[in-house]
Amino acid sequence: MTDSTVRRGRAQRRWHLHLILAIAAAIMVVPFVWQILTVFKSTAEVTRIPPTILPHGYSLHSFETFFRTVPFWSMFAVSAGALVLRVGGQVIVAALAGYAFARIPFRARGLLLGVFLAMLMVPSQLFLIGQYGLIRDLKLLDTLPALAIPGLFSAFGTFLMRQAFRGMPDDYEEAARLDGANPVQVFWHIMLPMARPTVAALAVLTGLYSWNDLLWPLIVSPSGENRPLSVGLAGLQGQFGTDYPTLMAGAFVCSIPLVAVFLFLQRQFFAGIAGSGIKG
Repeated sequence: MTDSTVRRGRAQRRWHLHLILAIAAAIMVVPFVWQILTVFKSTAEVTRIPPTILPHGYSLHSFETFFRTVPFWSMFAVSAGALVLRVGGQVIVAALAGYAFARIPFRARGLLLGVFLAMLMVPSQLFLIGQYGLIRDLKLLDTLPALAIPGLFSAFGTFLMRQAFRGMPDDYEEAARLDGANPVQVFWHIMLPMARPTVAALAVLTGLYSWNDLLWPLIVSPSGENRPLSVGLAGLQGQFGTDYPTLMAGAFVCSIPLVAVFLFLQRQFFAGIAGSGIKG
């Protein structure tokens, strides 16, 4: 078999792979395109059967209705504050726990790790009663920290950081100890900077979950003073009817910050996800 035949075969396989990826990408993009088109439609066009694909007139009325109905900036401040607290706290806790599981030998480490991983199979809704009791006893109901405290711990984040630290060579850690660094200095100055891609991936995933969280804010903020944008969007869905152009306009506006953060951290995100699964 000649080299040209081999190259031609590889090119054909690559062509089929690119075609499959293009089709998959189109399937994932279609809902977002439909959302943007719905923003500029009227309610009559949205509910028409058969549905209309392109709006007859491009109007910004849905954006005006959204900003008039939802207190956007106050809810945005709550969402952003809860996201910063939850992401910062979870990254610190998960990094410390993951480093301990990966690099520090202690008694019953495997058993404790198994308990942590078993928590991934338990629905998060089962913890709501205990979490609510804790927040109530701390007198933090209707406060911003109440939105973030339950999200400071994550079994998935701990496992992700543990995988990242396990994949690192021992030479860097040993060299730092020979230079007189204590365990805290080794973690903070040597190991954590090397795990930066995984930290970015964990931050993006945690931020996505925090930004979209709906059930917990409804429970710990009954007065509505500290409710995020996810609650504001849910309030646009009526019992007897929904203004879909306004709802889609709100969803589009609320998704812009997350899209911007993901585009900024996408290289580190994919590197962290890929690198954390090298070693089991």
